[in-house]
Amino acid sequence: MTPERWAEIVTLPPTIGKLKSVKFLNLYGSSLAWIPPEIGKMSSLEDFRPYTSYRLHWFPYEITRCKNLKRSVVSTRALYGNFKYRAPFPRLPRSHDSYRPKWCSVCDRPFGDSEPLQFWVSLRVATDVLPLLVHACSKECLSRIPTPPDGYVQTPHQGGLGLRQPPADSFYVGDE
Repeated sequence: MTPERWAEIVTLPPTIGKLKSVKFLNLYGSSLAWIPPEIGKMSSLEDFRPYTSYRLHWFPYEITRCKNLKRSVVSTRALYGNFKYRAPFPRLPRSHDSYRPKWCSVCDRPFGDSEPLQFWVSLRVATDVLPLLVHACSKECLSRIPTPPDGYVQTPHQGGLGLRQPPADSFYVGDE
C-alpha cells in the first residue's frame, strides 16, 4: 500500500473481528481516528501497536476482551486523560449519527431500541493505561467495570471540561 493510500484510512472495518488468529497488529504511523469495537473479538491478539497514530485519542472498551493481549505500544501523549498532560475527555453522551452500537460493551447483549449509556473509563490494557469508551446497557453493567489505576479518574465518567482529573504527572514514576 502506498503511503498516500495508508494516510486515507481513518478506521478499520468491523470485519476486523473475524481475524481470530492474528497475534500482532501493527498500526504504526496510521491516520486512524477510530478503532471499531469488534477488535474485542480478536481472541489471539497478543501485541497491539498503534504507536505514532496521533489521531487515536481513545479506544473501545471491547478491547478489554482480548484476554491474550499482553504487549502494547501506544502514543499515550495523544490520549484523553494522559497522566502527563490530562487532555480533556469530550463530554458524553454524544449522538450516534455516524455510529450506533449494537451490543453492550460490558455484557455483549444487544441494545435493541434502548439508548446506550455512554461513559469514559481509563484502564490498563496490556502495557498501557488507555481511555476507553463504554456503551453500557444498564447501571448494573457500569458497576461491573473495574476500578481504574491510581492517578486516573476512579469511576466511569462522562467527561467534559468540568471533569476534575488528578494533577498531571502527580503519581507516575518512571518512563512513559
